[in-house]
Amino acid sequence: MTIDIGSNTPERLEGKYKAMAICWILGLGCLVSWNSMLTIGDYYGKLFKKYHPTRALTLVYESFALGTMAILAYNESRINTRRRNLAGYALFFASTLALILLDLATSGKGGLGPFLGICAIVVIFGVADAHVEGGMVGDLSFMCPEFMQSYLAGMAASGALTSALRLVTVAAFENHHNGLRNGVMLFLGICTFFEFLCILLYAYSFPKLPIVKYFRAKAASEGSKTVSADLAAAGIQTKPDQNVGEAMQKERLSNKQLFFQNIDYALDLFLIYVLTLSIFPGFLYEDTGHHQLGDTWYPLVLVASYNVCDLISRYIPLVESLKLESRKGLMIAILARFLLVPAFYFTAKYADQGWMITLTSFLGLTNGYLTVCVLTIAPKGYKGPEQNALGNILVFCLLGGIFAGVALDWLWLIGKQSF
Repeated sequence: MTIDIGSNTPERLEGKYKAMAICWILGLGCLVSWNSMLTIGDYYGKLFKKYHPTRALTLVYESFALGTMAILAYNESRINTRRRNLAGYALFFASTLALILLDLATSGKGGLGPFLGICAIVVIFGVADAHVEGGMVGDLSFMCPEFMQSYLAGMAASGALTSALRLVTVAAFENHHNGLRNGVMLFLGICTFFEFLCILLYAYSFPKLPIVKYFRAKAASEGSKTVSADLAAAGIQTKPDQNVGEAMQKERLSNKQLFFQNIDYALDLFLIYVLTLSIFPGFLYEDTGHHQLGDTWYPLVLVASYNVCDLISRYIPLVESLKLESRKGLMIAILARFLLVPAFYFTAKYADQGWMITLTSFLGLTNGYLTVCVLTIAPKGYKGPEQNALGNILVFCLLGGIFAGVALDWLWLIGKQSF
């Protein structure tokens, strides 16, 4: 496949900051639907208390996200990235809207039937996440590291935004009849709008930016077949050269080779999210006791403190002197982070709410910082198709860590009468 990218360089092309802004919004759209589910855990916790919704729904979500991601990562080189990402955002939009319609249809009542309906919608969330997160990380892996950082910051911003919106809606409807439910409906409506916005931005704005066209044309010239539809949407027609294409396919490292060359990065992401999801959100909603903030505000404040600190920490690596690039240093920092498990246990048992909020904030700070460090360093030194493949592999490992963490989160319930 031969494409003339001329003498242009990324520094000479327009649209870098606009692309970063769009990447931020696209990152927000990747997780805003799921974070909306986590943030309204107080509402579902009252409707479906005996089903442990914050834990059960997270397990359902991650099971399907991981399974779908495994299929997509294996077939990454043959998948149309544009269709993959648009399908993912469309599924997010439809499923978030479906949550509103389901609640209206059941009049906000609990029971097994409505809970199973929510589980079915969460399955769609998981499938959509695998499409978007793997597709976008793979796509951005061969572009500027700043694009990846903006995308990851947007993902964290979805948590901070949903937490802020949830606090506002709870405060606004606290003294109203059926106020909790009304706040949830308004909250989900805003999230649905953001998903629709992501569809428009990815379909019409992002592919037409000069700097994005440059990186995609460069990837295509290196043998990538996943960017053809995006280039066509930007008005660039690719001309396949069979001899060049076959030569590049032979030179390209296999997924197995990429995995073993970057096994420490894969393990880094797995361990980061094993720890985070073994604590957040299930433990924070059900196992931190009763405090002065009350059952309504306390878990919301904990989740908000985590999300805000996760967002802030994803900008720290922009300062080069604060960015951790040592592979050995990353592994040591990630392993040391497991000391948070006994810290959370004893804090929940003996300390007051101030210590728990501080500890939860530190969990968010380390989660966001380490994630950005790994994903902006790992894809370096490869050609476009290999960077795309490695991005998908790393997201698969990240989701594997989330799934394992969600499963381990149930261990906090051992010995509890409600289990």
